[in-house]
Amino acid sequence: MHRVFVYGTLRAGEVNDLNLAAQRHGIAAPTLVGIGVIAGRLYDFGTYPGLVLDATAGPVRGDIYDIPDALLPVLDEIEEVYPGQATLFVREIQPVGLDSAAVPCLLYPVADSAVAGLVRIDSGDWVEYRRARDVAIV
Repeated sequence: MHRVFVYGTLRAGEVNDLNLAAQRHGIAAPTLVGIGVIAGRLYDFGTYPGLVLDATAGPVRGDIYDIPDALLPVLDEIEEVYPGQATLFVREIQPVGLDSAAVPCLLYPVADSAVAGLVRIDSGDWVEYRRARDVAIV
């Protein structure tokens, strides 16, 4: 089992919903642990967000799941993380706030250099931001 923090399209109801990804691959469903927060800056890449870790920034909100080992390669594929290759996202372990504790979680941030010129999501919540943005576009 791995514990993972998802802040964008892997959240429930989003295009890469973690639960649906597991189901599509015949993998046991992940277990929602709770809502987590991490210090960082969230940016709009168009169809997905990118998180830049930043201890001086506000909270970025996401969901914490316990996932079966078999789901980790599926997440790497969705995030296009490949061993030995430079990619937009990287997989790392960081402490994520859960209730009043910090728990180590896998997550997929981007480098600060990747967000130049992109819109910052000030609320730190991709789902809230995307819904409001998509309504404004229609």
